[in-house]
Amino acid sequence: MTQPPLHLVFMGVSGSGKSTIALAVQERLGWEMAEGDDFHPPENVAKMREGIPLTDADRWGWLGSLADWTAERDARGESTIITCSALRTAYRDVLRRGGEGTFFVHCTGDKHLILDRMNAREHFMPPSLLESQLDTLEPLQPGEEGMDVDPALPVDRIAALVLARLGLDG
Repeated sequence: MTQPPLHLVFMGVSGSGKSTIALAVQERLGWEMAEGDDFHPPENVAKMREGIPLTDADRWGWLGSLADWTAERDARGESTIITCSALRTAYRDVLRRGGEGTFFVHCTGDKHLILDRMNAREHFMPPSLLESQLDTLEPLQPGEEGMDVDPALPVDRIAALVLARLGLDG
């Protein structure tokens, strides 16, 4: 019997390490990966660049395009990895439409570490928007398939923890 596709969503606020961790897992599994930032329409990127937080209305189309990308691969029996802030339960509900095997890896940790990382990189999301993301964030709820990881840990250790949790480390 063939295993159904698995869809890993590395989630968390900007600067939480989701892309770095997702890449480490992708290197081990070889699954196709989509960077959620690449799916934002230019209007969303412009707003964030100007320090304007996105609204739900700004996010629905973006989330839908990520779910569609996943659903296309799910229909072909392919497992995937995506990065997406997925800050609210309702946003994760949209992403779950991409495939039944959706599993969230919430990169959550010390606010000051995240802010330091944001200040040290070049990205359209300015550090000034971290508070709005933290205010929007709803942690994984009971019944949501997923796990929390601490981005302060070494990336290889986090990748190993994710693979072990999913039984993919053998």
